[in-house]
Amino acid sequence: MARTLGSHAKHTKPKISAIALNLFSEQGFAAVSMRQIAAKAGLQAGALYNYFPDKQTILSELLINHMENLLETWSAQVLPDEPNELLKFFVDFHIDYHLNRPEEVFIAYMELRNLSDDNFRKIEKLRGKYELILSKILTDGVKEDLFSCKDIKITSLAIIGMLKELNTWYKKDGRVSVLEVKNIYKEIVLKAVS
Repeated sequence: MARTLGSHAKHTKPKISAIALNLFSEQGFAAVSMRQIAAKAGLQAGALYNYFPDKQTILSELLINHMENLLETWSAQVLPDEPNELLKFFVDFHIDYHLNRPEEVFIAYMELRNLSDDNFRKIEKLRGKYELILSKILTDGVKEDLFSCKDIKITSLAIIGMLKELNTWYKKDGRVSVLEVKNIYKEIVLKAVS
């Protein structure tokens, strides 16, 4: 069958990814079919396989892209030198990055269980790199006698766990602003390592 009028290969794959992201976040990975994704993209079901061999590949690419973009965005930041300031910067960065990507964050945590073992390992490796950023901040703070952490890894995971939950409850039109939330979270995090 001919390509849908107006479709273009370099635009179609990102469009499919965006549609799948939306469907996965609304309905869950297991409930979404390739046929549904194709229909929303204006493609015949068979044409979808020209871009993705299966639904697992779509999910893994979405999660890998999310983590790679997170790491690249962090790498592009101008970072403060002092561990206290860097820890506050990390909290601000994490909140800003994640609140602006609610669908990506939702599937990044909720759909891990649907990854194949190989794809799960890829995501775990990328997540480990992000956790190491925070671990290094904490390690440097401990070395300078600014922080106290009995276990850097557990502290890092606890902080990231607390930060990631923000997306489950924060409402932009709620009673507190993003700035207020960031200030509260920074206070909690600094108290946790003081």
